[in-house]
Parts: sequence; C-alpha cells; structure tokens
Amino acid sequence: MRRRKLVLIGAGSAVFTKGLVADLIEEGSPWGLSLVDISEENLSVAYGLARRMIELRGGDIELSRTLDRREALGGADVVVTTIAVGGRRGWEADVFIPRKYGIFQPVGDTIMPGGISRALRMIPALVDIANDVSAIAPEAWFFNYSNPMAANCRAIRKVTSASVVGLCHGVPHVEAEIAELAGTRYSKCRFTSVGINHLTWIVKCAVGKRDGLEMLRERLDEFAGQGIPIPGRAEHIFSFEMFKLVGAFPAVFDRHVTEFFPQLFRDGEHYGKKLGVDRFSFETIIERGDRTFAAMKAQAEGREPIDEGIFKRSAGEHEKLVEVLNALEAPRAKTFSVNIPNTGQVSNLSRDFVLECPARISSKGMKPVKVGDIPSMCRATVEKALLVVELTVEAALERSRDKLVQALIFDGAVKSTADAGRLA
Repeated sequence: MRRRKLVLIGAGSAVFTKGLVADLIEEGSPWGLSLVDISEENLSVAYGLARRMIELRGGDIELSRTLDRREALGGADVVVTTIAVGGRRGWEADVFIPRKYGIFQPVGDTIMPGGISRALRMIPALVDIANDVSAIAPEAWFFNYSNPMAANCRAIRKVTSASVVGLCHGVPHVEAEIAELAGTRYSKCRFTSVGINHLTWIVKCAVGKRDGLEMLRERLDEFAGQGIPIPGRAEHIFSFEMFKLVGAFPAVFDRHVTEFFPQLFRDGEHYGKKLGVDRFSFETIIERGDRTFAAMKAQAEGREPIDEGIFKRSAGEHEKLVEVLNALEAPRAKTFSVNIPNTGQVSNLSRDFVLECPARISSKGMKPVKVGDIPSMCRATVEKALLVVELTVEAALERSRDKLVQALIFDGAVKSTADAGRLA
C-alpha cells in the first residue's frame, strides 16, 4: 500500500494531534505525518508525544516536524489546518472583553463578538496557508478544523484557489444522541442536517419507513408526562424548545446554539443561570485545555506514561478525518457532514456561502447531497448568521474597521452602536 503524506499545520493543539495520531495508528495504513507549528515548544510536545505513541503501538507512521510549512508541503496528499492564532490566551480575550459590555458567551469561537474577533485573527493566517497549499501541493486534499469554521472556509474559498473542506465532529455526535433519545440505533437512521457550523438543523431523520424526529417527539412527550428531565441533557433546554417549535433539531446543543440568538439571552441569562459562567463555564474549558497540554508535555518528555485511554475513546474532534480519507480511496460512496459552498444543494439559501451539509464521498470525489428547501425558520436563522459571516470576512480581508462595526451591529449582541465601536 502506498504511503500517503499528511501535513498537520497547527500540530501544537491540546486535543487534535494526539487523537489523529491514535486514529492513524489504529487504522493501520502506512502514513507519512509531518507536524508543523510556529511554536518550537508546542511542536516539540506534539512530536514527542506522537513519537512515543507510535513506539508504544508500533504504528506504521514516518514522523517528521518543522517550523516551516512550505518545507513540509512538498508531496503532500492531505493538508489539515488546526491552528488557533493567539492560542488560549487570545481566546480568553475574545470572551472576557465582551463581558465588560454585558455580553456573555459560553464558547466565543463562532459568532457574536467573540467569534468575530477570532475570525479577524484567523482569516489572514489561513489565507496565507491556503496560498502556500495552492502553490506547493495543489493536488492535495485540504481540510480545515479551525474555528470559526464558516468564516475561515468562506475567506479561503473567496480569495484563493484552494478548495478547502471544513470538518467538525459536532453534527454526527448530536445525530447519534438524537437516535439514542428516540429509542433507536444510529446505524438505522438516515439524517439530513443542514446549516452553518454550530447551528446545523437536523431537518429529517428516516428510520426505515418511520420518521425519526416524530419518534423523538414521542419520547420527549413520555419524559414530560412522567415529570422527568431529558436524560443527560437537562441543561440544553433551548435546543429542545426550538425542536418542539420548529420541528427540526438544532445542533450542537445550547452551548453553541444560544450564541446565534443573542436577543433571547441578554446579559447571558439562560433559564436562571449565566452563560459562560455557571452554565457551560468558559473558565473551566480554558483550565481544562491548559491542564491537557501540561499532561501532554509530561507524557511527551517521558515524565509520565502515555495515557492509553486515547486509543480506546469513542469520540473526539479528529475521528471523522481518517474515515473521510479512507472514503476518498474507496469505490463505494459514504455520506459525511462537511462544510462546503452552497452550489445549489440547498435551494432556498444563498449560493457560495459555506454550509454544513451532507456530501457523498468516494474515490470519485465529494458530491453534495441535494436537499432542496429547508423550513423557513431554519432558513432565516442560518441566512442571517451567514450574512454576519460575510461582513466579518470582508472586514478581515479588507482590514476594514467600518465593516467590523457593521458585523458587530448586525450580529445583534451589542447594546448600542457606541458599544460596537468600543468593541471594535
């Protein structure tokens, strides 16, 4: 079997790299894996951890590292970006500065002022990377995992020749949970899920000849009739309210979905708790990331044994990548959730904007699944978010403060034009 070459740009991630290495080892095919980062320390941690994992499990992976991405890109079959410009300290600023203006976000990596701010840092760097990919590895498949997904992929597609595809684990995870709540197996379900990354509406679910969303509605009625909370999802009240109202389920639950409805959660109030504080604590997520990286460093340096739990896990932000790469080598197509431009697969949303939607993937390439129209409420919420993204992309590409202010105002989280100007 030919040894394919995968270049991972942003390898110093606290989560992604170790999961990808585990997936490549467990899958068993021969790979060349080139790790790239701009931080020598982070790159050393990623390389040391990957090397020890490969030695432990005997993976057929030729490992290399470099601070120069152009050096790594030659001969690449696959390029993956997982960068986070500014790291966790930049991410903290995205959330903590808006709090001064009464704007509370549980994540701050997609939409609202935090996501807009993140996009301004990410887009110039990713456009530069995309131009290098186009020049040095034009035949390589190019996948992006960096947030904000829609803005990053839209900017790359808009001003470079790179046909980037965005991947995220959120939709398949929510689909699996919906199947379980509906009382059936995920493998029996055929989902149609469309939207913008982190607000993707599950509009259809077929379980044989049955309507899976109707099955879910019946189960939720049973829980309500018994006076018991939804198992394991009591804090995601809003998502279930929207499902009952719209008839489509918004992925990926309240931690992300609430950020697309800032007018409903003024001052961060979420059913008696504060978003990002005591509901989906942002500080806890940051602290966990710092702790995870410290543990990775200890393992990479041999001060701690490798955590073999990573080889047994059933979930992570990386697991679909290897499945997608294998599908691209196979004659029989499989369906995946991807982030690609709307070329007409959703007929009542604007063309060219990047949608999260199903696509059939095989050795013949990637073909979006024809969806047609989606319900009006789904269309309205997604279209509005995509227009915020478009203003944000223009602000980043043009270095335009005016368009940044416009994006902040149209997004709807700010309380005045004056606050939008101060945030900008």
